Amino acid sequence: MNKNEEKRQTLLVVDDEKSNLSLLNRILSPQYTILVARSGEEALARVRETIPDLILLDIVMPGMNGFEVIARLKDDPATRRVPVIFITGLDSAEDEERGLELGAVDYIGKPFKEAIVRARVKNHMQILHQMHVIERLGLLDPLTDIANRRSFDEHLPREWKSAAREHRPLSLLMMDVDNFKLYNDTHGHPQGDVLLKTIARLINSAAARRPRDICARIGGEEFAVLCPDTDHNGALDVAERIRHTVETTKVLSFDSKLTSATISIGVATVIPKDTDNMSEFVKLADERLYAAKSDGRNRVVG
Repeated sequence: MNKNEEKRQTLLVVDDEKSNLSLLNRILSPQYTILVARSGEEALARVRETIPDLILLDIVMPGMNGFEVIARLKDDPATRRVPVIFITGLDSAEDEERGLELGAVDYIGKPFKEAIVRARVKNHMQILHQMHVIERLGLLDPLTDIANRRSFDEHLPREWKSAAREHRPLSLLMMDVDNFKLYNDTHGHPQGDVLLKTIARLINSAAARRPRDICARIGGEEFAVLCPDTDHNGALDVAERIRHTVETTKVLSFDSKLTSATISIGVATVIPKDTDNMSEFVKLADERLYAAKSDGRNRVVG
């Protein structure tokens, strides 16, 4: 193996159909080192040998199905943080909800569309690379595994200068979990941590789809998403996608009950000029977040 191959990210593809393995290998092998497994049991054995960067996991397999496999992966500290994309012909909302609750980061439907497969895998590999860089620099929030406030504060001025130089829009989403203190008081602080982890994952999956996008936890239940080269309508679309995803996701509590939460979001967009002030940009997004909370919560204001 040469140095270029050693540097390539590793992808484990798990599917009991040989034709699917062959197709995915053909689509993805030019960019990634591909490992394959034809059953859940074999997948767990392969992961014990080599921990991949990303796993594509079929749901319906004889013996151990995909839901059981991801549960085992998330229970093991060594593999807990390996992102899993489900590949499936199932299309019910219940199946998708169950997969997300178990920790899947995305779904790819069958039959496969090559462009979709490449794009989804590329997006998550780029997010993973960004997270590794952030972690190495000590800029990762220890609870949610997304960027922390320090990372956001270092990232924003760079993107502001870049947007000003290139005359491109820069959008900022400021968000806050609604009634989080009540959720904590009702379900307990450990369950509150589970909720924050879940919401961080949902925000990151829904928003940070390009290498320069950044999702950060900037306070207790406060999050921010910075979207370079995104106009206001695009930012509102991202914000609504986040709001809807959080609202419709159920979080399993320690006493096996399904809980839920909502999120309020303020959105600001600017093409920075010399006369503009970055602090005022952040303040505007904050003011719109406050308006969203004042207007009844669980909404986007931009």
